[in-house]
Amino acid sequence: MGFELRDHTADVAVEATGDDLESVFAAVADGFVAASCEDVPADEGERFSLSVAAESREALLFDYLDELVYLRDVRVELPVDHRIDRIDRPDDESAAWTLEATARGVPLSAVAAREIKAITYSEMRLERVDDGWEAYVVFDV
Repeated sequence: MGFELRDHTADVAVEATGDDLESVFAAVADGFVAASCEDVPADEGERFSLSVAAESREALLFDYLDELVYLRDVRVELPVDHRIDRIDRPDDESAAWTLEATARGVPLSAVAAREIKAITYSEMRLERVDDGWEAYVVFDV
């Protein structure tokens, strides 16, 4: 279980797998980091928490990744070492999906980062497979 970067015209894509939703979301986020830079210092940055809510699990993945881009820009840190504590599926279809996670914020000055401009819905895929979950996400670089 994990991720692989894939070439995608002028962009870059990540294809990820996981045993459950939490692990596939974390693998896609790790792919976001790998698409952003080659080396991440192991001893820099503090952990922080984040919460995201959305109307569907696909929208939750998109909004989670979009929040990582936003936090990178606002905090001037690359979020790395992603841990998804939990994803809650609503019992009521009108309620939101929610995600609770943590990441470590590495100062952008400590990495040679390529800018991921945005997360795209283009070709986004999140689906259950026989042995877990698969996701495919394209990043606009």
